Amino acid sequence: MINNSEYTQVKVSVDSKIAAAFKTSCISDDISMASVLSQYMAKYSGFSSKSHFSSSLSTKRQRRDAIEKIIRQLENIKGFEESYKDRIPDNLQSSIVFESADQWVSVLEEVIDSLGSLP
Repeated sequence: MINNSEYTQVKVSVDSKIAAAFKTSCISDDISMASVLSQYMAKYSGFSSKSHFSSSLSTKRQRRDAIEKIIRQLENIKGFEESYKDRIPDNLQSSIVFESADQWVSVLEEVIDSLGSLP
């Protein structure tokens, strides 16, 4: 039997596309949706879970896995930024908007390459 002080069921009702995207992201990052929601609720409520965080990164393998997840997230962000840049009309290709998007793509590429090359 589950003790109610240790377990709380949270029902989240959202747009089906958002829920599907959330589920897909969690699956691709190999993390549980419950874990992500718990971390969000802890952060939102001001609850400190530092002991859980530090213990989840206590081994070199866990730290490397965390870095790989960060790299995947940065690659996703870079993809969105590239898509944004590609949608900028031709007449704005020399504008600050285009230059900024181009710089962000370059910076993200450098960070991804740097993280990927760590021993």
